[in-house]
Amino acid sequence: MAFEIETKDCTAVTDAELGELEAVAADSSCAFSMGLLSKQAEEWVLLTTARENDKLRGYVFYTLERIGGTPAVVMGLASVERNNKRASTLRSLMSEVYHRALMAFPDEDVVFGTQLINPGAFEVFRDLEQELPKYGHKVSGEERAWGTRFAKRLGVSSLAYDDRTFVALGDGSTPRIFDYESAKEDKVSKDVQELFKAVQVENGDTLIVLAWAMAERLEKLGR
Repeated sequence: MAFEIETKDCTAVTDAELGELEAVAADSSCAFSMGLLSKQAEEWVLLTTARENDKLRGYVFYTLERIGGTPAVVMGLASVERNNKRASTLRSLMSEVYHRALMAFPDEDVVFGTQLINPGAFEVFRDLEQELPKYGHKVSGEERAWGTRFAKRLGVSSLAYDDRTFVALGDGSTPRIFDYESAKEDKVSKDVQELFKAVQVENGDTLIVLAWAMAERLEKLGR
């Protein structure tokens, strides 16, 4: 059965819906509280949800904006339920995000970014290209600048961010991540796993990750 996808303005999110969002991440190591979710509804513009038989399976808070004039999709807190259809849930959510990006920025290249804490979550960017960081790649000044821009937009202090490793140091509080765990976490490439070795999850550290959808690619992804 296909997922039922809905996108709404965050100002329209109800307390009952926040309760549903809280339940999705109940089995996650980063269970999100109602208080945190309520703040996310205040900080972001859009909320996309994926339901199966009326049951919420995943969601993502995000904003479509321009960063330094460049079209961008900044994804804040998100979560996908740990079940055997998690990959399909993620694809359904991202398809809607791509569609929104295409409608907002037709015929333009768009950069997407978020915070992750585990290698399997790189699956969020499976349809995109020029992802950063990349193991073994010496980042250029412009690439470092893009990481810094997203870190700032995601609320990370410049003092807590390393623009060479893209690691954001935590303060012990729950990180605002795209909470996704692949069903094949142990099969993620060693290069991607290496990127997370410096991420101390217990301290609330995250990895700032971004990637691009070129205009022609986004047109296909966002149909």
